[in-house]
Amino acid sequence: MASALAAKMGFNSLLRKQAKNFNVRICTMESDMEFSCEVKWKGKDLFDLVCRTLGLRETWFFGLQYNIKDTFAWLKMEKRVLDQEVPKEEPITFYFLAKFYPENAEEELVQDITQHLFFLQVKKKILEEEIHCPPEASVLLASYAVHAKYGEYDPNVHKPGFLAEEELLPKRVINLYQMTAEMWEERITACYAEHRGRTRDEAEMEYLKIAQDLDMYGVNYFLIRNKKGTDLLLGVDALGLHIYEPDNRLTPKCSFPWNEIRNISYSDKEFTIKPLDKKTNVFKFNSSRLRVNKLILQLCIGNHDLFMRRRRVDSLEVQQMKAQAREERARKQVERQRLQREKQLREEAERARDELERRLIQLQDEAHMANEALLRSEQTADLLAEKAQIAEEEAKLLAQKAAEAETEMQRIKVTAIRGQEERRLMEQKMLEAEMLALKMAEESERRAKEAEQLKQDLQEARESERRAKHKLLEITSRDVYTSNGAASPPGLPADSMPPDLNYSRENLSFDFKDTDMKRLSMEIEKEKVEYMEKSKHLQEQLNELKTEIESLKLKERETPLDIIHNQNTEQGTSKHSNFKKVSASSVTCMVTYCICTL
Repeated sequence: MASALAAKMGFNSLLRKQAKNFNVRICTMESDMEFSCEVKWKGKDLFDLVCRTLGLRETWFFGLQYNIKDTFAWLKMEKRVLDQEVPKEEPITFYFLAKFYPENAEEELVQDITQHLFFLQVKKKILEEEIHCPPEASVLLASYAVHAKYGEYDPNVHKPGFLAEEELLPKRVINLYQMTAEMWEERITACYAEHRGRTRDEAEMEYLKIAQDLDMYGVNYFLIRNKKGTDLLLGVDALGLHIYEPDNRLTPKCSFPWNEIRNISYSDKEFTIKPLDKKTNVFKFNSSRLRVNKLILQLCIGNHDLFMRRRRVDSLEVQQMKAQAREERARKQVERQRLQREKQLREEAERARDELERRLIQLQDEAHMANEALLRSEQTADLLAEKAQIAEEEAKLLAQKAAEAETEMQRIKVTAIRGQEERRLMEQKMLEAEMLALKMAEESERRAKEAEQLKQDLQEARESERRAKHKLLEITSRDVYTSNGAASPPGLPADSMPPDLNYSRENLSFDFKDTDMKRLSMEIEKEKVEYMEKSKHLQEQLNELKTEIESLKLKERETPLDIIHNQNTEQGTSKHSNFKKVSASSVTCMVTYCICTL
């Protein structure tokens, strides 16, 4: 079976060499690309093709990674692709990833595409728990990731539940607290709302600035053994080499900054680290396989080269890229200000439209009230007129009765002479008639006065009706004037109104030689001081988040790394603090190295 498999692989290799082209698949963090490559192409030819396709110029951070057996390797630039131990099947799959990490993302990453690729890769490592992240930092990082995807927070658009399908926090953090998905979304959205005024690129950079302070950020771990056969972990990153215990990847037992290392070499499976201080003991360790040794040496050389490159004057290419980046940022800033002004004008126009609509509604209400008042006035006037007519008829009736009483009195007087008795009786009747006539006259006079008063009330009611009609005419004419758009809202220029308001086992080594040591040490100290000042506000924000969610933590679900991180936080120890101790007595050196061709 083994011989048959070997024969098949040999036959496939022969077919590949006879072919003129071979196919590769490049997997990036966002999408996959496929290329047809020539057999004679070297690793650099394929790498340059991918970088040109992505529009990437900061190529020194990246590489093409491929899987081999139970580990991984990076494609060598100076060797032909097919001469390396790449997978035998086609298309050959490579992963375009960051091979080296910057010390300070804000200062070193120039292009937006470089920043975006780092952001995607670091976010993936944090969510997959390849980089340990404290809960409070996870919430803050998630808020910046949401800002980078959805843009600036808008409460009318980003309503509760809009993050229900998003993967934003490591599962370890979610399981550590008695919090529902809605409670996590509320915390993340509260932080997200505070990021107003930032662009998507700025949100990605803030994400990287927080992530680069995590202890496991940018560290490549390898299983090694010391002279005594004790299992250890070797960590290689942008700052130097670190030695960890297997169950503690956060706090190194010891560290070797690049400016403290005089020589790194390996022979077969044994590595040797020689510190710059000759009084310090040489550290030796073994790794399991030669392939891993080569990978460790590659990462050491590349990280050290970038360490020294950062401390030299930028090359002409980098200076040009930075100048272009500054111009692009300035252009984006001007564009953003223009959009902000347009947005402000639109908001003002919408406010003016709302005010006009409110005023129109108010005028319509006033007109309706005036109509109702006019109607009530007309009804009152009709009622008063009816009452006046009734009073006048009553007055006429009383006058008629008074005349009849007077006639009756005269008749009684005439007949009164007929007899004394009859006269007395008539006098009595006459007296009664006079009294009745007097009462009738008084009642008639009172009714006449009441009729006069009613006439005056009618006159006043008609005057009120006339004034009400006049006011309704004014309101109606003003309403028509406003609806015809005869004037623009006060305080808003006419031109600012929007048009539409509805809108092989060889010995390898390299040596580091002394140069200007004090200057580099002072630069490193200065960088640390500036870094501490920048991170003060961020630390306060993280502490506030930690306090808010601490009461909901389930202590029994803490992982070993969580416990170690909490202990380090209380004691003030970390990978960076170890570097401070080591660098206090450091002698910084420029490095030259000699590498035998692998």
